[in-house]
Amino acid sequence: MPSAVRFGVNYTPSEGWFHHWLDFDLDSVRADLDSIAALGLDHVRVFPLWPYFQPNRTLIRGRAVDQLVQLVDAAAERGLDVNVDGLQGHLSSFDFLPAWTRTWHRRNLFTDPDVLDGQAAYLRTLAAALADRPNFLGMTLGNEVNQFSAGPHPDPDRATEEEIDRWLTRMLAACEEGAPGRLHLHAEYDATWYQDDQPFTPAQAARHGAVTAVHSWVFNGTAQRHGRTSVPTEHHAAYLVELSKAWAADPRRPVWLQEVGAPAPLVAPEHAAAFTEATVANALDCPDLWGITWWCSHDVSRELADFPGLEYGLGLLTNDRKPKDAARVLARAASEPVPAPTPRTTALVVPADPAVRSACAPGGPVFDAFFRLTADGARPTTVLDTRADDRDHLAARGITEIVTPDQVLPAPHGLQGGTRS
Repeated sequence: MPSAVRFGVNYTPSEGWFHHWLDFDLDSVRADLDSIAALGLDHVRVFPLWPYFQPNRTLIRGRAVDQLVQLVDAAAERGLDVNVDGLQGHLSSFDFLPAWTRTWHRRNLFTDPDVLDGQAAYLRTLAAALADRPNFLGMTLGNEVNQFSAGPHPDPDRATEEEIDRWLTRMLAACEEGAPGRLHLHAEYDATWYQDDQPFTPAQAARHGAVTAVHSWVFNGTAQRHGRTSVPTEHHAAYLVELSKAWAADPRRPVWLQEVGAPAPLVAPEHAAAFTEATVANALDCPDLWGITWWCSHDVSRELADFPGLEYGLGLLTNDRKPKDAARVLARAASEPVPAPTPRTTALVVPADPAVRSACAPGGPVFDAFFRLTADGARPTTVLDTRADDRDHLAARGITEIVTPDQVLPAPHGLQGGTRS
């Protein structure tokens, strides 16, 4: 029996990276998709670059939209479903924002009425163009757009939590208008879960859209603090999956591990396969996991300049479409049946107040307590402090034991015995 968990990859074109939209070559795309399909994966996440598709607020390029449809159709021919990110946004350290939102036309991405009209029209147009394609999964609003809303971005578009809530509601509605009934969602980088002043909150991540998306990168301090083979590093993706469940209104809400990868030098190339195997196995031990989508499909060509060093080698496949050892690990996981994991009955209490969510970040007491429990074999999940006495909520999630960080950690708190060689 095939696994109910979806296995896929974030598609990074082998020729021209995401700039391939400027010189779209369907034959090259088909060859890339052949190399992905050969791994036995079932879906790709694709990234039309926003300024290339909507260079003017009232101009959405028809040819670009047609090329996106051609890509989705080519994926269908190879048995691949497709999720489409809309507002790119930000990819691999580069910002891609249309000129009508920057410099002389500087307008807030999340609050300006004209910008919101343009964004909604763009998302609706992409979704509508794909609405009749059976292999179109749905839209993601954009890639980690929360990075535009606060530091450390050098020029953030500030917004309040309430303004972000309205933005998410409107943009997801635009996707639904374009393609009713598809899997529409939004996705942020882990500052949503870890950074106290982020206006994108954990509650929004866990309650807006069809599924919760988490992006797991261990260069956030996890691997630096604990090392490549530590419990926190190898279980970081699983931690984010389980952390997200504390805020979900639906006790069985699916969680999509939408980005996860093996970043050098913290995970050296010769260790990428082992890291992949451990990360995937631990994520699969999380109930209600929708899928795992690895970052990324193909390496970035060394002919392209100015990327951070780690970005060049994140591909499961080389720039000439040859699979690496990590690709074989993911292919094997995709081909094997995955038993449904048993419920996680021990829940660690986390603060509901987003102003203190740094307690969940690397070095925080929630983070450290979760991995001490994990190292002891407890298979923890999480619950909000405001729900820790809600018997109905706990029963719906199968939780039978509640612990707080101070009950888990020694004083002063620290992660002891939480790593392995």
